[in-house]
Amino acid sequence: MDNTVGNTAGPLEGVRVIDLSTVVMGPYAAQILGDLGADVIKIESPSDTVRLGPYRNTRGMTPLNLNVNRNKRSVALNLKDEADRERALELVASADVLITNMRHGALARLGLDYSEAAARNPRLVYAHAQGFRSDSDRAGHAAYDETVQAASGLVDVANRATGRPAYLPTILGDKVSALTIVYAVLAALLHRDRTGAGQHVEVPMTDTLIAFNLVEHLQGHVFEPPVGSTGFPLSLAKGHRAVPTKDGLACVIPYGPQNFRDFFTEAGRTDLAQDPRVNGETIADADVDALMDLVEECSPGLTTEEWESICAKYSIPMAPVLELDRASEDPYVQEGHLLDVVEHPTEGAIRSVGIPVRFSATPGSVRRPAPLPGEHTDEVFQELAERH
Repeated sequence: MDNTVGNTAGPLEGVRVIDLSTVVMGPYAAQILGDLGADVIKIESPSDTVRLGPYRNTRGMTPLNLNVNRNKRSVALNLKDEADRERALELVASADVLITNMRHGALARLGLDYSEAAARNPRLVYAHAQGFRSDSDRAGHAAYDETVQAASGLVDVANRATGRPAYLPTILGDKVSALTIVYAVLAALLHRDRTGAGQHVEVPMTDTLIAFNLVEHLQGHVFEPPVGSTGFPLSLAKGHRAVPTKDGLACVIPYGPQNFRDFFTEAGRTDLAQDPRVNGETIADADVDALMDLVEECSPGLTTEEWESICAKYSIPMAPVLELDRASEDPYVQEGHLLDVVEHPTEGAIRSVGIPVRFSATPGSVRRPAPLPGEHTDEVFQELAERH
């Protein structure tokens, strides 16, 4: 089932979202709501400087924006201009949801903070995302994904695992916070439908990543007093890494003695299959690193495809390492329509990242390509005038 392109209304048909956000976190959250059927209107400056990056035909139509701004209509407004600010509030009054990551002080100066928005639209779900809690000493501090990774303990986890206090090489804070915005907005919409009342929803990135990180890494400190150290042992183990195959890389994670015995037998190492360390009821924590070293020693003997077949046969957790440069050629990616080529009206053929969630009755869809900045200003305000 192709769940990425088409005219399906989606489960959020009839919900209007105002996207007053920049960079990735807010736009990604609004894009997801748009993929699920919401009418998303993005407010952009007439002289937008945020759409940075390489482009092919049109300045500002960058790879990032071609994805996070799909399923949106773009309205160009100068929010420092009184007339345009009033037009923005007219849009807010017509909306179900507003998403913003502007700092509270800037929103207040523009007259677009929650109190002003709620006065115009008491039913509005106002989702405000920022780096730190608004009632904390860090409220208003500049925040980027790297600062949030540091403040959430993710850099400490990386340092423990690798010996280097590195940032994870993905904007995890932005994207996890975007997903958090989405579920928070949906919950607030459900509350509004039950009660008629909107509300202010605050999503601090750092709080979100702390909660995300400590699900497993709080470990022994769950108890008071602690019964052990923090850090999830398996994730921090030296042997917790992908292994080489004859023609690539793969994640091979034997769980339990039987998995190890089957792996070593198929690798032609019956001596290791008889090792006492894999013939007890469980694998001792102290033996995991050494056993994974042996897995890495054996893995180059077969191709990735051969290991995938063997591991599937014996229910050994395994996945080939997806090389990003070849992602569009991967059979799993192709079958799931996760990187379909579509035609953009100004940029030509582009790859569109697929919608991962599948609904049996109301699937999401890509109904609108990413717009040019301000492309729909006249259209949106004409519709607004007709509604009045």
